[in-house]
Amino acid sequence: MRIQPAINSGPATVQPATSEQRLVQAVLAKERKSTAEFVELCTDWIYGFVRRRLMPRAELLEDLMQEILLAAWQALPSYRQESSLRSWVLGIARHKLDDYYRRRIMETDLAEEDRGSEELTITPAFEDELDSATQQERIEKILADLPEAYSLALLWRYRDEKSAREMAELTGKTEKAIERLLARARQSFRRRWIDARP
Repeated sequence: MRIQPAINSGPATVQPATSEQRLVQAVLAKERKSTAEFVELCTDWIYGFVRRRLMPRAELLEDLMQEILLAAWQALPSYRQESSLRSWVLGIARHKLDDYYRRRIMETDLAEEDRGSEELTITPAFEDELDSATQQERIEKILADLPEAYSLALLWRYRDEKSAREMAELTGKTEKAIERLLARARQSFRRRWIDARP
């Protein structure tokens, strides 16, 4: 059996490039105006996303934003347009935030903070309090007063919805150590929450 070649009915139609494709091509061609537009767009997309996840450590926002923008610009040649440019950039931001949380928690000596055999209580209401929009300012103030490892662990667990197992895998700590860290962080948060009540 012989396979017949397809009959060409005319010239192939070329799909017009989207504005995202044109922007990416221009940035890769090192056009300054397009690069400035790319940075401005990325900043608009990621600023709120990163700020919410860094609160109450807003002083870190500028450095992390620069790190994300640089990573996006350097990775642009690998952008395959399988998702929108915005989704792709937000994915980079998410990974950079995970890297930041991971580094800071890895640097914490969890054994040093362990209080021996003291039984740590879990506070089920913590999730409800964290999600309450009317309490956001109070929550951010309390998180700012906590040791950094505690506030980052709580943010990673409850805002970014990482499980203790994922946090352990990402930081190289044991799952039990992460659970103890989270328990201490919740307990410390709860104590400050109660003390701060009017």
